[in-house]
Amino acid sequence: MPASPFDEDKRLVEECLKGEEIAWSKLVSKYKNLIFSIPIKYRFSQEEAADIFQTVCLDLVNNLTSLREPRALAGWLIRVTHNKCFDHMKDSDNEWRRVDADNQPEPTCPAAETPENQLRELEREQLLRTALGALGERCQRLLAMLFFESPPRPYQDIAKSLTLATGSIGFIRARCLEKVRKKLQEIGLA
Repeated sequence: MPASPFDEDKRLVEECLKGEEIAWSKLVSKYKNLIFSIPIKYRFSQEEAADIFQTVCLDLVNNLTSLREPRALAGWLIRVTHNKCFDHMKDSDNEWRRVDADNQPEPTCPAAETPENQLRELEREQLLRTALGALGERCQRLLAMLFFESPPRPYQDIAKSLTLATGSIGFIRARCLEKVRKKLQEIGLA
């Protein structure tokens, strides 16, 4: 049976604690989208999100030895990132508020007050990223083009980019999605 993402986290944390730089790069690479997505959801600019990302990574380095359970790493990163976003908002000129799409002030809350369903959603997003990352390059590229690009690409453009027959995209998409489903079952999400 393949190793779970939690086993991988445990191994990476152990290797990081031994000073292995490759493990640190893999750990940051695995969680960079999760960390970065939170300040974006708070509607921070790319630069502010990058600053928060850096601060969270620094906290991770400083607290890695005290991490008791590597299985809890994603949750820990979510909480720390929410706290950093809240602190950033508190310290900014925005006086603890962000503006929504209609230019209406939107109250925010610290991580301790963040609804559990939002935390679960972020953890699920990270598990989906992990499952997608376990796919082969062709499946990753195909699913990214089909589901993560805006506006969506026509099948003819996708076929040309991946050097596939246009008629085979639906079949390959189905196989790739089945692989994602199986991976999500392995990690307990589906």
